[in-house]
Amino acid sequence: MPSSFRRWLPPLALVVLSLTWGYTWILAKQGLAYAPPFAFAAERCIGGALALVLALKLMGRPLKLVAPGPTLAIALTQVTGFMVFQTWALVEGGPGKTAVLIFTMPIWTLLMAWPLLGERVRGRQWLAAASTLAGLVLIIEPWDMHASLFSKFLGLLAALCWGIGTILIKRLRSARQVDLLALTAWQMVLGAVPLLALALLVPERPTEWSVPYLGILAFMSIISTALCWWLWAYILDRVPAWEASLSILGTPVVAIVSSRLMFGEEFKAMETAGIVLIGSGLALLSLFGWAASRRSLSNRSAPGNLDHPASLALAESRPAQPRG
Repeated sequence: MPSSFRRWLPPLALVVLSLTWGYTWILAKQGLAYAPPFAFAAERCIGGALALVLALKLMGRPLKLVAPGPTLAIALTQVTGFMVFQTWALVEGGPGKTAVLIFTMPIWTLLMAWPLLGERVRGRQWLAAASTLAGLVLIIEPWDMHASLFSKFLGLLAALCWGIGTILIKRLRSARQVDLLALTAWQMVLGAVPLLALALLVPERPTEWSVPYLGILAFMSIISTALCWWLWAYILDRVPAWEASLSILGTPVVAIVSSRLMFGEEFKAMETAGIVLIGSGLALLSLFGWAASRRSLSNRSAPGNLDHPASLALAESRPAQPRG
């Protein structure tokens, strides 16, 4: 594969991730009409785990649990913890601003990545980070939250679980060579077990199995969960954790735009301003990454220069990480 094309794979993966996860919020609302919250989360993760295991078998790749302890920690935080607190927050506070609190995950990742991973935001990157996070604040509108304090707390816990899982993935990949697809599969398998137990223990109405629900569940399991969780691990392997977390802020933008268009709702001024700021921040991240890549290529082509190629947007932020 040409190196010029490989450089565009991480941003392309981010676009697919943001579009898919953004529209997932619409499908989740429709899916909850057929299944109760915790059962829906468990069924989605079980389907994702089966899809990933099947993919490994069809590709002839080994389904080997290389690092049981770290993988279990990732599963319990980024799958079980995230899904439980996300679903609980929606039950307590409804699918309004409380749900969007989950997208404070870039803030926690940014705060943890510096001391734990040594990934610092430098120079012009602060401009992109400030623009993106300011847009997030305008969309969340923390000064105008009508949901209960408890539901806000649950939403923040979900965001914190995702951030911790992100840091754990980066630390594992920096310490050991782990197949990304196998890691994602085991993460989903181990994370689905507590979700299944929770679905069986919590009294809920039964799932209404039907053709429409099976279609929603298939998309949520195979595309939104299996494929996108693997894409997320792939992206984290190639860009700093804080940058990846900021980049997926395109997800709430897609969710809001899709919701407004599908249900005929009017855009609010704060939401529109937030979308513009997030878009500007993501554009700046892409521009800085492109500029860093161009400088790296220019340095490599200079006589006597033996520098290795820089990954997308990494020239200013981190040392090279092992790849799978």
